[in-house]
Order: sequence, then C-alpha cells, then structure tokens
Amino acid sequence: MKKITASRARCLQRHGGGVSMNTGTALPYPVRELPRIKDISREARVRLEFLDFAKGHPVTVTCRRFGISRSTYYRWKKRFNPHNLKSLENRSKRPKNVRKAKWSVELIEAVRKLREEFPAWGKAKLVVLVRERGFEVSESTVGRILAYLKRRGVLREPPKKVKARRTPRKREYAVRKPPDYEVKEPGDLVQIDTMDVRPEPGYVFKQFTAADVISKWGFGDVRSAATSSLAKEFLEELIRASPFRIEGVQVDGGSEFFGEFERACKELGIRLFTLPPRSPKLNGVVERLNRTFQEEFWACYDGDLTLQAMRPALKDWTMEVYNELRPHQSLGYMSPARYLETLGIGRCVA
Repeated sequence: MKKITASRARCLQRHGGGVSMNTGTALPYPVRELPRIKDISREARVRLEFLDFAKGHPVTVTCRRFGISRSTYYRWKKRFNPHNLKSLENRSKRPKNVRKAKWSVELIEAVRKLREEFPAWGKAKLVVLVRERGFEVSESTVGRILAYLKRRGVLREPPKKVKARRTPRKREYAVRKPPDYEVKEPGDLVQIDTMDVRPEPGYVFKQFTAADVISKWGFGDVRSAATSSLAKEFLEELIRASPFRIEGVQVDGGSEFFGEFERACKELGIRLFTLPPRSPKLNGVVERLNRTFQEEFWACYDGDLTLQAMRPALKDWTMEVYNELRPHQSLGYMSPARYLETLGIGRCVA
C-alpha cells in the first residue's frame, strides 16, 4: 500500500477523506459546513443556489433563471464568504449613526411626575407645565419622552376603564326602516329626537323635536326630563297639531322611545322605525331643526326659566315663525306652511 505523505494527509483532512471525493478541486465551502446548510434561512439558500449555478453558467443566464439583476448577483458574490454560510443572510438595516437622546435625567423625571399627576393630558398640555419649571423643551420632545417611559415600563398610569358592551334592548314594535319604504307625501316619515336645553348655567331641560322629511314642518316642546310617558304625550300633541296625517315616525335608540311611546305608536297605527346605533345622520332633518332651535330661539330667549313660561313661548315661535314665516332653502325659500299650501294641505293648527 502506498504511503501517504504528510502534505497529502493535510489535503485529505482539508477536503475530505472519502474515496468518491475529488481532492483535486476545492469546494466553494468546506466539507464540514455541509450539515449546517439547514441552519440558514430560505433566502440564504436561494442565494447559495444561484451562486453555485453561476459556477458553470454565464452571469446573464444565471440572472435570467433566478429572476435577479446583475447588480444583485455581484453584490451577493462579493459578500459571500465560502467559510461562513451566514454571510448570505440579510444584514441589519439599522443606520450606523443613530440619533441619541439628549434628555437630562431631571427633564425625564419632571415629565414622568406631571404625566402621573395628570394621566389624561397629552404632550401639548404637559409641555406648558414643563416649560414653567424652567426646561427649554419642545412638544415633540415631551412626546418622545412619554414613549420612552412607556417602553421601559416606568410610567405608572391608571388603567383605562373598558366600557362593557350593553346588550341592545328588544323592541316590541319598532323595526328598521325597510329599503322599499317610500317617502312621497308629508307625514310619510316624521323624525323625532330630543336635545338638552341649557338657557343658563344650572338649568337643564329636555326638548322633544319633530320634523317632517318632505315639508320640513316642525314641532317642539320642552319638558323637565325625557321619559317614555312624556314622549307619549309629545306624540299625542304632535298628532293634534299636525296639518297632515302621520304615517311613520323615525327615532333613535333612546330609552324615552321605548315602553309607553312604542305602545302608543302601535295603538295609533303609526309605523315606528328605529335607527341603527351611532347613526344620527339618518335623522338629519330633525338634527338640523334642533340647531335652528338653539341658534334662533334659545339663544334669543329672555323669558322666565320655568316650564310654564318656556313651553308656550317655544310653541308660539315654532308655529308662527318657523312654520309660517321662516324661508327654507330646500323648499325654494318657501316656509313649510306655504309649501304645504302648494300641495293643497291646510295651514298648521295650534
């Protein structure tokens, strides 16, 4: 048997000792790295594959086969280290020069104490108090300090209360307005809503408002509270005052439109439609009328702040000014009463 020299033994040790191994040609990576190929990512294996394919094919053919650009091929070829397969992995894209915070410990502590004292205040309000304590700081810097404190878990803020989802009450009679329900004549759909009336600090009343979708005819009444019994009384007054027959009423999900109000609509044969949650825009006519009451009546009201004085004053203004005189843009600058006359419907009654 032929004796192996020391140099040949070192060569076998470097390239492998198997009889089927070609010891005359060095592999692109050491034999001892072969079992570790599974440790690299999928992207690195693809790069290793096209680098190995390029050893026997032109660069153009390699790029076309693997769908890469020539610059990509040369970049990974330059980066590849045959003795370290991890060199084909993605590198961190973190910039070499990272901006370092220049906050002082005193500033951080001041922001922390103020935020813990006023947990609902944001950076725009906190920066005012921080500057009063002698720090020259911007609003964005205070915001970054707050984010820094939250990441470190240093900031102790009270937990935010999560509102429990309320189970919707089951309606006895009211339904959502069907898509095929057509509103053609006055009275086909009258929208009803409530709003707070605060003529002066310390005085809070509830106003019931109704508005016809077609003629914009309105009706209002103010009460001490918004209950289903008072809503029923308002509905009865609305029917007596209306110059047309009311066929349908649309309300939101307020509790005042349950109970007695809902049963009254059923007994009177009036269709009752309820809005989806958080959809005031679907009651846009009455919402706009509420604004008119606030800007044109309550802002100018100077009478006694008692229901005995406010109720007739509101009713008189609604019937004599809003319905009879006030031009309405969507009606071609006619008043609701004048528009109803063009349709052959008599004037509003008190």
